[in-house]
Amino acid sequence: MTKKKSLDVICLGRAGVDFYGNQVGSRLEDMTTMSMYLGGSSCNMASNTARIGLKSAMLTRVGDDHMGRFLYETLSKEGVDVSHVVTDKDRLTALVILGIKDKETFPLIFYRENCADMAVDERDFDEAFITSSRTLAITGTHFSTDQTKRTCLKALEHAKRNETRTVLDIDFRPVLWGLTGKGEGENRFIKNDAVTLHLQEILPLFDLIVGTEEEIHIAGGSVDTIESLKNIRQLTHAEIVVKRGALGCSIFKDFIPATLDEGFTSQGVRVEVLNVLGAGDAFISGFLKGWIRNESYENCCTYANACGALVVSRHGCAPAMPSLQELNYYLDHIKEIKRPDLDKTLNLIHRVTTARKSWKELFIFAFDHRKQLEEMANSAGRSQSDISTLKQLFVKAVIEITEENSLSGKVGVLIDDTYGQEALNHATGRNWWIARPVELPGSRPLEFEHGENIGQLITTWPKEHIVKCLLFYHPDDETSLRQDQEKHVRQLYEACLMSGHELLLEIISPAHLPDDETAIPRAIERFYQLEIFPDWWKLKPPGQSSWQKINHVIKTKAVNRPGIVLLGLDRPEDELAKGFE
Repeated sequence: MTKKKSLDVICLGRAGVDFYGNQVGSRLEDMTTMSMYLGGSSCNMASNTARIGLKSAMLTRVGDDHMGRFLYETLSKEGVDVSHVVTDKDRLTALVILGIKDKETFPLIFYRENCADMAVDERDFDEAFITSSRTLAITGTHFSTDQTKRTCLKALEHAKRNETRTVLDIDFRPVLWGLTGKGEGENRFIKNDAVTLHLQEILPLFDLIVGTEEEIHIAGGSVDTIESLKNIRQLTHAEIVVKRGALGCSIFKDFIPATLDEGFTSQGVRVEVLNVLGAGDAFISGFLKGWIRNESYENCCTYANACGALVVSRHGCAPAMPSLQELNYYLDHIKEIKRPDLDKTLNLIHRVTTARKSWKELFIFAFDHRKQLEEMANSAGRSQSDISTLKQLFVKAVIEITEENSLSGKVGVLIDDTYGQEALNHATGRNWWIARPVELPGSRPLEFEHGENIGQLITTWPKEHIVKCLLFYHPDDETSLRQDQEKHVRQLYEACLMSGHELLLEIISPAHLPDDETAIPRAIERFYQLEIFPDWWKLKPPGQSSWQKINHVIKTKAVNRPGIVLLGLDRPEDELAKGFE
């Protein structure tokens, strides 16, 4: 009898943090800034499969350190089961430094000396956990030491006994087998008979084997791909997938023919290549989406090639992987989208559907006021430095109220950095919704408080901070004024696209213009026409008719589904309640 499976795939293996150089075209020696991403082939696979709709789990170890917590939290946000991500008290989380020099050169250095994921132990899981999954996927690196090999063999033993199919991603990195200098992480192949024999011992244990041609060479013991495939076939009846880069892939279920093209061959998607690192992890994730569900090879390869194509066109590995909505959109428009990296709709879908926290309900305390508090301080004869102290007290109050009322995960604050920087620092990292303003208070036309170079400014902000901009705007404004304001909002929006921050746009109609039931809906529609899609709108509570119009505009014009924050001002409580209703 087939056992009930709650998971689609368990990924056992490498978990590390990728530090990607931001200066494309530069040597690692000359990098000045880096972006931090989830990394490690197994970690990438767990994250990637979760993004495209599979129920995935990660089986590994991370260090009891900041990087380990980053991996744990990032996997959780992606929807991965982290119940078997074990914290190792004695080892640090693995790190990788990577760069993009050109289309052929991707320097990288592995920092994996005695790292946490290589200490994963058979005591970290039980048979029931392996049994709960339809598939167990393991990477070849985790057979490179006696400790990790023993652990993997125990997991495979449980799998074979409990109708859990097994997958090997050969994942051959010579440096991780001690075959090359520690600084030569970019090297993809060195022939070595000992590694070949080591791998051939485990090949019979797998139902699916996936590798590049170089990885097939190391597993099969020959630099001739067909000969290696024949050697592998003598050892196992597994389905074999050969990744062929831009040429796509070839699959061999039974006998090995004279050429790769005689296998089931699916052509790759032609795209502009920025970065090949991580493309293989994306490929196998897409392939598993179909394979686990017993779909046709054609479907499996379509998913795999599309995922790989999207990742090679972007910076990073795991964060470049598409969501399910994005993958479906890409497949529906694949003939028209020649440059995924330049397609606005595709990239907007990627932005709004990947690793975004979902807030179902929020209680937000806004104290980003500057001019008002300056006036109050002056009238009271107090120093403006007291404003900063007051805002720190506000944060302490929010902490107490959150604890007293069990509001964890439902709390938000709006704080400026003019007088509230210390308050912001204290609020950050608490799983709060945090927004901070960029507008010069009271400016019309819009000006930014800290100068025009808004893009450079927000790159210095924590990623969790939402960029908030208050705009005194009416769709019937005089043309030159309206266009000037729209130009500034576009500048801010594009800066957020580059930095990855969410954008909150607050619209208030100027007092001298009619604030009828159509003004705000028309303003929202105008920004959508300009292809500006804020993640949040902040609005004063509209009437029922205006709400209906706003709802219609968002449903018909927005690519995303934005959050709505209601502006309190000094409105009576019953009026605010009606607005929420």
